[in-house]
Amino acid sequence: MKKILLFLFVSCLFLGCSNKENKVKNVERAFYYWKNGSSFSEETTQELNKLQVRKIYYKFFEIDYNEAMGNFPYQKNSPDEYTLRKLDSVSIVPTIFIKNEIFQYNNEKSLDKLADNIVFLINKYRKGRYQYNDKVNFDYSEIQIDCDWTKSTKDKYFYLLKKIKELSKKEISCTLRLYPYKYPEIMGVPPVDKVTLMCYNLIKPLSQKDKNSILDIDELKSYLDKKRSYPVHIDIALPVFYWTLWYQNNRFAGLVNFNSADISGIAKQTKPMWYEMTEDYTFEYEYYLKKGDQLKIEEVDSKTLNEAISIIKKNVELDETTTISLFHLDHSTFKKYNHEEVSGFYSSFSK
Repeated sequence: MKKILLFLFVSCLFLGCSNKENKVKNVERAFYYWKNGSSFSEETTQELNKLQVRKIYYKFFEIDYNEAMGNFPYQKNSPDEYTLRKLDSVSIVPTIFIKNEIFQYNNEKSLDKLADNIVFLINKYRKGRYQYNDKVNFDYSEIQIDCDWTKSTKDKYFYLLKKIKELSKKEISCTLRLYPYKYPEIMGVPPVDKVTLMCYNLIKPLSQKDKNSILDIDELKSYLDKKRSYPVHIDIALPVFYWTLWYQNNRFAGLVNFNSADISGIAKQTKPMWYEMTEDYTFEYEYYLKKGDQLKIEEVDSKTLNEAISIIKKNVELDETTTISLFHLDHSTFKKYNHEEVSGFYSSFSK
């Protein structure tokens, strides 16, 4: 009997330890910047400094492919010197989004050229848009590549990552979605120095009308269902953005850039996340919404984010020093969440 009780006691201790949340000793606070403008507002800069943000993953450009041009960059952008001067000790990480579809058109030779062009363009855009001398706006030690690779494209993608590392002589990181995190034996492990686990965009936006496609807790739990280690250092990214799906006559009409606060008084809520226009409305001369149009406004509140953080801490092996990033930096971020809430998203990983 004593042996059974001892076994049960030890088992309980073991289970208690296995369910214990990981605590990060040193949280490096970061944001993603995914917009096309190169300057931050004065209010945004002040808030970044107040939050002691030390890193910005700054999207420099995206890579696509067509027959006429081959691989080509678009939506090119870089931070300007004026903005950087006002930030306190912030390091810029050039971040490149690569469409997964390009790999079906590329071989090793063309990927060699692509890697060379990526490194060249990063160094080119370290200078401001309107600078014509050799002065650079910032130094960098890391490049991040963002790509939703698949089982069929992983070999070519991993080859490209190795080539960028070889040519740049920099630390290379990449984004990691939840599926390849859970199934590395299927999706492979990228040959990088570290990965950023993207804990959002879990559901295709048009697939399930009753769920929040940005962050659904049940969906998150289905991937983070037990404690796992990963062979590469893991950082974490969380969503602080919103989007609104616009429907006319029950057909998807596009994404519109406003939230529930923007339409208060001209729309009524019909069910969670869903609104119906009660009058015709033109928003910033970009969208003409008609009475009866439906809007699915997907936002993530602080309660949901904190619940997600708790799940991550219980099930993802995190190192003592981990970068926690919020996606993405926008003037609306600090309208939806106050300073204490945003600071809490970072500090919760150390509690």
